[in-house]
Amino acid sequence: METLMSIGIVFNIQHFSVHDGHGIRTVVFLKGCPLRCKWCANPESQKAYPEMGWTKKECIGCGGCIKELKVLACCFEQERLIWNADVLKLPDFADDICPSGALHVIGKCMSADEVLAEVEKDQKFYENSEGGLTLSGGEPMMQDAFAGELLAKAKSRHMRTSMETCGFAPTDTAVRLCRHLDELIMDIKLLDPDRHKKWTGADNGMILRNIHAIREAYPDLPILVRTPVIPGVNDNEDELINIARLAKKLNAGYEILKYHRLGVSKYESLNREYPMGSIELSAERFEQLKRIVEQVRKTY
Repeated sequence: METLMSIGIVFNIQHFSVHDGHGIRTVVFLKGCPLRCKWCANPESQKAYPEMGWTKKECIGCGGCIKELKVLACCFEQERLIWNADVLKLPDFADDICPSGALHVIGKCMSADEVLAEVEKDQKFYENSEGGLTLSGGEPMMQDAFAGELLAKAKSRHMRTSMETCGFAPTDTAVRLCRHLDELIMDIKLLDPDRHKKWTGADNGMILRNIHAIREAYPDLPILVRTPVIPGVNDNEDELINIARLAKKLNAGYEILKYHRLGVSKYESLNREYPMGSIELSAERFEQLKRIVEQVRKTY
């Protein structure tokens, strides 16, 4: 149930996005995700609570973190800062210790009104482009009370709304939140449940049930299905063709996204190894798959 004045944990508000819904968008990224996709480009979104990040090039080696943040047990090893990343409750002063900002808190508690005050700074751009607010993450449905209040208040202010989701949430939550949307963007990464669990840590049954339930509840809601094309995971014709056919059956758009390695530095800043190693997806292979998907969309 949506409650008034719920508090959310936001880790980024990105202005002037053109890839997260129609028109110019302001994207609000909420922390927390139930999946652990090995290729995740936003690993700072996965934990549902504020956490520490460290940027090596910003560090001046003053040692303030070691002296003041005892609970984190900070130390330097081979020119890298190491700390206890499992600490659930950070000291209130954690964001003020590092004079250069190299060690910083990822995730801020905000009310829906505080978020909308930031989003509304771009109001004139929404009017000219039919853009608006996009909720993303992480998985925004993990903070369902906050997401519901934020979307409802945005609609009351005549703002167009979109949500990017992995679709992994209770079906009643997914259907309830979608009533506040002008468009939905949902990832479908793999159709085989065993392979989906291997690469993301979760079964995909709930995801597939939810997209069907959402379409049934909202026959006219614009839905865009997206598939990140990951080498060795789903970069084959049969997988993408079957997802494209599912999207068409649901009267949804379909788009494949090229795998990239832009998240590697984020894993480093979180003291985590990048799970996908050094794999790459060539531009030629991606364009080949893109043409195959486009042909399916035209003919199936």
